[in-house]
Amino acid sequence: MSLNRRDLFRGAACSAASFTAASYSRVLGASDRLRLGLIGCGGRGISDMRDFQKNPSVTVTAVCDVYGVRADKAASYAPGAKTFSDHRALLEHKELDIVLVATPDHWHAACTIDALDAGKDVYVEKPLTLTIEEGPRIVRAARVNNRICQVGMQQRSGRHYLQAKQEYFDSGKLGKITLARTWWHGNGAHLMKAPPELAQKPSNLDWARYLGPVKWREWDPQQYWNFRAYLDFGGGQVTDLFTHWIDVVHMFLNQEIPTSAVAAGGIYYYKDGRTAPDTINVVLEYPGEWSASFEATLAPGGRGAAVEIIGTQGRLYIDRGRYEFQSAERNAPPVVVKAEGDLTVDHVNNFLDCVRTRKLPNGDVLIGHRSAQASHLGNIAWVQKRRLKFDPVREEILPL
Repeated sequence: MSLNRRDLFRGAACSAASFTAASYSRVLGASDRLRLGLIGCGGRGISDMRDFQKNPSVTVTAVCDVYGVRADKAASYAPGAKTFSDHRALLEHKELDIVLVATPDHWHAACTIDALDAGKDVYVEKPLTLTIEEGPRIVRAARVNNRICQVGMQQRSGRHYLQAKQEYFDSGKLGKITLARTWWHGNGAHLMKAPPELAQKPSNLDWARYLGPVKWREWDPQQYWNFRAYLDFGGGQVTDLFTHWIDVVHMFLNQEIPTSAVAAGGIYYYKDGRTAPDTINVVLEYPGEWSASFEATLAPGGRGAAVEIIGTQGRLYIDRGRYEFQSAERNAPPVVVKAEGDLTVDHVNNFLDCVRTRKLPNGDVLIGHRSAQASHLGNIAWVQKRRLKFDPVREEILPL
């Protein structure tokens, strides 16, 4: 499917993350409720659900997971919520307005499209997709069904991110941008070990349902527990982590489709059966004559995660706690601004506001597709061991 960016992205994004739970309650009205269903009750899913519950307009009415223990745990935070093991059954629940999708990546497309087709507005965790081909289908489902679809790239609603964009990028204070460096080292989520009680498959865990579209294999507790380490279920550090940072770069520089990708790395240390590299370097080039890089290692000596954007007039460093601008002028003092608010709570409230107003949210599905797409290009370059050329108009990998 060919994406017409002008048509698909028509509409104004909602106001930034200054919108609070209290103000949302006043707009919606005290008697109006939004009934939430959660699909995917792992650690991130429950954390997101709890952030939704901080908004007084939200009631959790249904939760779904292939593992009964996880569904029951989520339900313990939502008295009265019904539990399901199949997301299609949850979507038939009559007391449901909005859906939170927080499954492993290989289920994002199916659950999101099914929810959109069922007439629900959707908040889906990043990355939006497992494969580069899935993005246009999800965007189409959101547009055809006239649904709000927010992707969980919470920096889009972060107050200091929005401030930095306005102060240094919209104003042109950095001059001509030539390089965006990003890194994310030592992320422990990619090293999780399955607990001993999962050595044998629990009777209330539907392994076949978990695998879903993925090729059958016998029960493997590690592939269930740490899906991020296996390219059948996720994109490793590139789509899990780089997607956040390349999205920040896209937001700042107002370009979101690269023209080339190259990558290098490997499974250098953690010889534990994983298929995603434990160390990776990606470089993307963009039409505006600048490049973006990502480096990550799981080696315990590596720590930290940030974005650094370099221009002819200065440099801006930003992470989730602060940003720092350093002018290129000699002896100029740095400008440091600390973060305020909670990125995810602000992002959730932006979604809820847009459910009410029907405006495009800060992390709209097309934005989510483009940031996942850029990350996928890095992974494809690594798997194929070659430099990819990408057509930014047709959004196609060009043949060799």
